[in-house]
Amino acid sequence: MTRRIRIAAAQTPVGEDPAANGEAVRELMGLARADGARLVQFPEGAICGYVAEPMKADQAAVRRQLQLTARMAGELGLWVVVGAVHYLTPPHWPHNSLYVISDRGRLVARYDKRMCSRTELTQRYSPGVEPLVFEVDGFRFGCALCIELNFPEIFLDYRGRDADCVLFSSASDDPIFDVLARGHAAAHNYWISVSVQAQGSAAMPAAVIGPHGYPLARCPADGAPALAITDLDPGDPALEVALHKARPWRAMARTAEYYRSRQVDDPRSSDHTRF
Repeated sequence: MTRRIRIAAAQTPVGEDPAANGEAVRELMGLARADGARLVQFPEGAICGYVAEPMKADQAAVRRQLQLTARMAGELGLWVVVGAVHYLTPPHWPHNSLYVISDRGRLVARYDKRMCSRTELTQRYSPGVEPLVFEVDGFRFGCALCIELNFPEIFLDYRGRDADCVLFSSASDDPIFDVLARGHAAAHNYWISVSVQAQGSAAMPAAVIGPHGYPLARCPADGAPALAITDLDPGDPALEVALHKARPWRAMARTAEYYRSRQVDDPRSSDHTRF
């Protein structure tokens, strides 16, 4: 890969009014595009709010804000990944989702949260069933939501799907999530873009984490709307070891043959009861 792509991770204020949430999203969309971003990512529930009873929300208002957001994405020529409830046919509970809107203003994919919490499963949401990987300018993006960060298998699976970057959106204010996100990035040698609600930024501000596990861009932790903007650049010398040495070596090391060919037939190896 020789190209680069500029992305933005947003932290926006999220309340229970879809119209106000949508305005906050679209304001940062404009700022992201003005700074050269090709893709901007928003937090979990960015449009609808992370509400206790999503079935009672104004569904028409949520859809209207998603439509306005898609229209602006087309006008700006900007890819947008934005969190909102996806309503199903009654009486089924909705999905907690990330909508992927292309730079032509078209809804091209949707990721539905798979690892829902116990409260979500029993009171709010229907779980999704599939991972999602989509491409922009030759870069492969995966998606994950909130407590899915606690499930390493999701991030290992995206590594197996050759993701370059995982877009992680959250409504959590748990500071351990910052540690986990950096750990996944370093373990799998891909970028992780973290988008959070602004009111939770004191615990974990929005950021883009490099394949070495260190933030390349990070928003202030002051509760204000902001963007973390950076280039995903495979040619960055600071990422040489993570991307071009550790990542291919770890892929090779996961194959059974890599170690099998170097195993020894030695009684002192097979006997684990002697010093």
